[in-house]
Amino acid sequence: MNNKLKKPELLAPAGSLEKLKIALAYGADAVYAGLPDFSLRTRVNDFNLSELKKGIEYAHKLGKKVYLTFNIYPHEKDLKKVPKAFAAIKKLQPDALIISEPGMVAMARKLVPKIPIHLSTQANSVNSEAVKFWMKQGVERVILARELSLKEIKEMQKKVPKAELEIFVHGSMCMSYSGRCLLSNFFTGRGANQGKCVQPCRWEYDVEIKEVKRPDEGLKVIEDVHGTYFMNSKDMCLMPYLKDVIESGICSLKIEGRLKSIYYVAIATRAYRLAIDAYFDDPKNFDAKPFLKELETTRHRGFTYGFALGPDPKMQDPETACSLEKYQFVGLVKKYKDGFIHLEARNKVSLGEKVELVAPGNTKVHSFILKEIYNLAGERQKVAHGGLQAVVKIPFPKKVAELSMIRKKV
Repeated sequence: MNNKLKKPELLAPAGSLEKLKIALAYGADAVYAGLPDFSLRTRVNDFNLSELKKGIEYAHKLGKKVYLTFNIYPHEKDLKKVPKAFAAIKKLQPDALIISEPGMVAMARKLVPKIPIHLSTQANSVNSEAVKFWMKQGVERVILARELSLKEIKEMQKKVPKAELEIFVHGSMCMSYSGRCLLSNFFTGRGANQGKCVQPCRWEYDVEIKEVKRPDEGLKVIEDVHGTYFMNSKDMCLMPYLKDVIESGICSLKIEGRLKSIYYVAIATRAYRLAIDAYFDDPKNFDAKPFLKELETTRHRGFTYGFALGPDPKMQDPETACSLEKYQFVGLVKKYKDGFIHLEARNKVSLGEKVELVAPGNTKVHSFILKEIYNLAGERQKVAHGGLQAVVKIPFPKKVAELSMIRKKV
């Protein structure tokens, strides 16, 4: 056990009440969720105030935390809604608010002074003086910009040892990294910093150069036969460098993905939970490879270390914006009763297929051949169909934890 370092918090995404429960079950110490109308995921946000209340109460019963994102850059018209929103937040009693800009920090300190403030990565904090400044404004934690290297982060932590510093360790990255991008505004009129980004950085572009005095003579700039996705960033993955991340002294390790699937949330959270625990159990012999292998079972755009070691020259994928997928999520275990897994099917699976059972906690992934499928009436089926979230029964010799998952290779 490493006694010199404090074990960092593992912070996972919660885009819905279901994802919140799954993130906590699979090892998150805390989750972050979006407040309707005021987070950077307003286009797709499955939470309402009633469900947020349930989620916060659920987490607190487990001794875990919920941080609410209030991280849009509000225009003048948006300010009218802020007092009412803060009044609602006060009743919810979250463990912190994630805020991006000084106006909102000032209003939060005035209207909800007892709720801690975490400064969003959108604020683009890249040095210790910025951290000191925000601490003087009443901010308790600073989520650092993604443009920083681990060397820089470690140096910053030494200069502000009392500051809580948080970094992203896994998930999709904005082309603008800290998120201050105007492409969505330019192409569609939907403001990225108002939570309405349409992700133009994932689009394919056909770029044409024209000489000013010869406008009819164009020259197309083409990457290769696959197209030109020159702004498409790979996904961040710092698992191979987790030892260095932990030893930098960071207080919280954050996984991106409020819009991702429940399978992604479960597997990513579980992998980092087990990896962090493994490091603290035996730091000298820590090996990240098994945990990286698990992360590769989720959908991703290829992995990059971003700026952790200095800018990764292979950070962008100019050939495609499609995600890699080695495994497919089959279904969610709702309960185990009388020797049967009750599985809520999310994707099609058939008799004879080899599947894997992944459970919360430090248990091995169990592989088996699917030999029997029954509906709830006890009738034998050849196939379990996804999409309708129908529950089927699968015989299994051992008790299986609720919220376990079944997957298959594709």
